[in-house]
Amino acid sequence: MERISKENYYLDIAETVLKRGTCLRRNFGAVIVNNDQIISSGYTGAPRGRKNCMDLNLCVRKKFDIPRGERYELCRSVHAEANAIIHASREKMLGGTLYLVGKEMDNPGYVQNASPCSMCKRLIINSGLKYIVARNTKNEFKTTEVKDLIKNDESLELIKGY
Repeated sequence: MERISKENYYLDIAETVLKRGTCLRRNFGAVIVNNDQIISSGYTGAPRGRKNCMDLNLCVRKKFDIPRGERYELCRSVHAEANAIIHASREKMLGGTLYLVGKEMDNPGYVQNASPCSMCKRLIINSGLKYIVARNTKNEFKTTEVKDLIKNDESLELIKGY
């Protein structure tokens, strides 16, 4: 049996985490790893105590046909990356890696060229993480250095995430 790469090992775990997501549009799973130890995980879902989109059978963004990467303030969910960061201490995240997997709910495919939204990018920068690894296919992924998020400030150009 061939051993999978460490990146795909952690991405497989993030993919399992996304199965807890409650979004009707697309779900993400995130796993934060540092020194080969899982620090935290998170998935897309409504804040604690609020009904989620699956329970309501309503996605406001889908209802109003809001394009990918726009108007996240209308979303009921806390993003996977944000949930993972919320549940970890900064001290443990410093220099770590966030593994991210997204799946479309209308088809079985992965979210292509997944990138954290601008709000999550700010959280990632302040968390002290060093890398983001996002899955494109079952075996292919893209690695981004967090320092590049600082250098290439999309908020100045209105570039959208996800």
